[in-house]
Amino acid sequence: MTWAGKAGTGEIEAVLEALVEDFDLLEDWEQRIAYVIELGRELPPLPETDRIEANKVRGCAAQVWVASHREGDRLVFRADSDSHLSKGNVALLLRLYSGRRPADILAFDARAALDRLGLPQVLTPQRANGLNSMVGRIRETAAAVAGEPQASR
Repeated sequence: MTWAGKAGTGEIEAVLEALVEDFDLLEDWEQRIAYVIELGRELPPLPETDRIEANKVRGCAAQVWVASHREGDRLVFRADSDSHLSKGNVALLLRLYSGRRPADILAFDARAALDRLGLPQVLTPQRANGLNSMVGRIRETAAAVAGEPQASR
């Protein structure tokens, strides 16, 4: 699957189901955290031009950048972090959110999805807050774009 993801809320659910299956195959939380870190290693490099203050996610223990652009009616996210675990967390979120319509992003219950994966429970409170901040940034971007008038076609 590309980092741009697939279309629609149903597709977000399909990606979530695949992630749940992957997590279920792993025997313990050490393996699951290693899997999340591996997701981060698969992220394409974030250009230096996107490593700017405006793209930094506030509330993260590590430095995390989330940049976005529009492709038609969809948002494509790019991200990076100076922490392996934070980079993995944001990579997991990009699998769920990148390439989606803003309305689909806003309709998706990220908290329930992350709870299904059991991720917030195994992270330190500071890391869990950072994960929530990443979700918040993605949702804020989607809300801002959803409020913009449609460009003429």
